[in-house]
Amino acid sequence: MAAVILQATGLAKAFGGLKAVDGVDFALRAGEIHALIGPNGAGKTTFVSLLSGRIAPDAGRIELGEEDITALPAHARVRKGIAYTFQITSIYPRLSVFDNVALAVQSQGARDLRAGVAEALGRVGMESLVSQEAGTLSYGHQRLLELAMGLALKPRVLILDEPTQGLAAGEIDGFVALVRGLVSETTVLMIEHNMEVVMDLAQRITVLNFGQVLAQGTPAEIRANPAVQAAYLGTGDAAA
Repeated sequence: MAAVILQATGLAKAFGGLKAVDGVDFALRAGEIHALIGPNGAGKTTFVSLLSGRIAPDAGRIELGEEDITALPAHARVRKGIAYTFQITSIYPRLSVFDNVALAVQSQGARDLRAGVAEALGRVGMESLVSQEAGTLSYGHQRLLELAMGLALKPRVLILDEPTQGLAAGEIDGFVALVRGLVSETTVLMIEHNMEVVMDLAQRITVLNFGQVLAQGTPAEIRANPAVQAAYLGTGDAAA
């Protein structure tokens, strides 16, 4: 079994009286694709925001490898190797594709800038669009650019929040192939509403419901879990 690369213990976050994340224990194994699913309002985005440092927990502990990173801000976690791509594209629309990726490459210190950009864009098949203004790209290409920016950080853990949202069927097929090819170089945690993608890509799945872990396991185990069927899969609601 692969070593645990990212771990949360007793993680909690409340907004007013709402417990968005309520005592979650979670372990991400190195080299896996792990999906996080659950009904609307289950706490998925809050949970990954806690892991990436975008918000601070009220309680609990987060470890990257054997290092306690609970108190580190998001930018420090990026330098440690956690990259988070957002549910809504977070590119710089007035900059070129090259400049968007170059910003990520530069943040990693002394590297050949052009080679780093070319490598990241090559991973997502966007080499020919290097000079295009990012805001003029199609939505699908904007999502790929965001992924390239994440890959340019050379992350140990890549967190993807709703990566197939807004993509056409053909683009989703390409995305699945792309993510499957990343596991040799990074570990992937993704929030995803498309259950076909989840069952196809993920080696393990964690189901959140009302801010708590409802179930964890392989796709086959999750599909067969009566509690998951009742709370999520059985409702016909595949929204995340």
